[in-house]
Amino acid sequence: MPLRPSVALSCLVCALSSYAANILVETESFTDYGGWTADAQFIDEMGSTYLLAHGLGEKLTDATTEITLPESGRYHVYARAYNWTSPWHKGKGPGSFRIAVDGRNLKAVLGDTGDRWEWQYAGSFKTNKKTVTLSLRDLTGFDGRCDAVYLTTDPGDIPPVGGDELASFRKTRGQWTEPVDKGMYDLVVVGGGIAGMHAAVAAARLGSRVALVQNRPVLGGNNSSEIRVHLGGALDLGRYPALGTMLKEYAPTMEGNAQPAENYGDNAKLAWIESEPGISLYLDTHVNKVEKGTDGRITSVTGVETLTGSPIRFSAPLFCDATGDGTIGFLAGADYLTGREGRDDFGEPSAPEQPDAMTMGASVQWRSREAAKGERAKFPEFSYGLEFSDETCHRTPVGEWTWETGMHWDQLNDFERVRDYGMLVAYSNWSYVTNRLGLFANRKLDWVASVGGKRETRRLLGDYILKEDDLVKRVHHEDASFTATWSIDLHFPDPENSRQFPDGPFIASNRHVFIHPYGVPYRCLYSRNVPNLFMAGRDISCTHVALGTVRVMRTTAMMGEVVGMAASLCRKHAVLPRDIYQRHLPELKALMTSGTAKRQLPDNQRYNEGHHLSD
Repeated sequence: MPLRPSVALSCLVCALSSYAANILVETESFTDYGGWTADAQFIDEMGSTYLLAHGLGEKLTDATTEITLPESGRYHVYARAYNWTSPWHKGKGPGSFRIAVDGRNLKAVLGDTGDRWEWQYAGSFKTNKKTVTLSLRDLTGFDGRCDAVYLTTDPGDIPPVGGDELASFRKTRGQWTEPVDKGMYDLVVVGGGIAGMHAAVAAARLGSRVALVQNRPVLGGNNSSEIRVHLGGALDLGRYPALGTMLKEYAPTMEGNAQPAENYGDNAKLAWIESEPGISLYLDTHVNKVEKGTDGRITSVTGVETLTGSPIRFSAPLFCDATGDGTIGFLAGADYLTGREGRDDFGEPSAPEQPDAMTMGASVQWRSREAAKGERAKFPEFSYGLEFSDETCHRTPVGEWTWETGMHWDQLNDFERVRDYGMLVAYSNWSYVTNRLGLFANRKLDWVASVGGKRETRRLLGDYILKEDDLVKRVHHEDASFTATWSIDLHFPDPENSRQFPDGPFIASNRHVFIHPYGVPYRCLYSRNVPNLFMAGRDISCTHVALGTVRVMRTTAMMGEVVGMAASLCRKHAVLPRDIYQRHLPELKALMTSGTAKRQLPDNQRYNEGHHLSD
């Protein structure tokens, strides 16, 4: 595991008072994570990144850092921890760990009790030294988690539990206050999935100076090694077959979900972006603030470096929300939709009769592998509130996209529970089929995603809202742009799994309504009420039903490319996204005809999951 930035940059020390000496240590500031990983998915809810012991049931090596105490003496130690199985199991949970100081364990076991994120007392130590080594010591490998450690000479000095009070507490101890200004770009793209990557590269190749801001350590979104979903959709079809051809420059050619990490080409994606001189890439940077002018335009966005806590600001005349969650649009006050629209809202036969809050879920995929010679394959007993039987278990060595959770839960504000439930069902099922049924005796659990693969949250509204009629009736639009080829593929809880697990189904079903390749209006790619905001990805302007066809990643690559082209024309003419439709559409059509890909590329991206295609 690579060493992290010096703790001096992010270990937060408060001034001495007459009552206590204390120090707050954010765990993401540890200089060596050992086997632990930094989890920044929930930074908006948590206020910070935390460390996760995602060991698939095997103990991980310690995360360690050296800290300088305000003074010598006796310190009482608190850790902000969470018993992650508590929503489903009322006893002790599996995610236990200890804190050690200079290699010696403090008294208490942490992370296996309680039912929320809270400060748990680890114990005390006395020292005459000013510098000590602090360690997180995993006990199980089952996703213990620690957000921060607080050391104080006053045993009654406990930080706030959460909310605004904890945020204020952190702020008063923070070293970073004013954002570092990264200057002015022509376009800021927030979100480094396939759509954001293509928006950035297309704009850069057409002369724009682009900032690409990604809140993960890797690029690719659902097609990264973190989530492992293959690229769906087809290329080389429709009115503008050159769109999306850039995928042939770098994209994985291996098909399949939940496959080995190398199948998803993280390094190739990074090299592709870094080879573009017009792009400045910012990984591990989560945007959580938007500033607007009096005319309603976004003037800047501010992100926090997830491993140091340092805020940084990006300014531009144009922005692209490729976050998937519509985060930038939401923060800017953009109009949006969530859940399922009713049948009469947009005249969609495939919509439910009445609108509701259900969304397509998030997949926590997993896989096993053959154990190597001499390698122990046995998986620990794991039963924490989800009971399987011979009838309800799944006798499979791999969990693909159908292992989908959270369709009836809030996938924005309660996503940690969604992700945790996905891990809970994977561990519980594997424990049952291997320990109770004796299946897969020589197979070892190899990977369980700790990053949830979302399908649907917010959809930002543009000047046109794509709906079912557009797709099935092939309505002609003068501003038709990228071509949708995937069927209308809507997921819903599997009826049998819902009967067996009514409080938390975790298997999805789907139905396909096949379509002819169809050109989606450019007007779906910019906000109708935030004048300088583009969208690319699963947050474009569409209904829930229409999202079923445009959300796959070869299709989002094409829409990203269109956004990059439109942004270059906005720069050229000093206009806004809507003006491209109203005044410069012929130029955009010319760019879409030629594309921005390199020439003479291999024909290696034709996969469309076997669905019938018709011109």
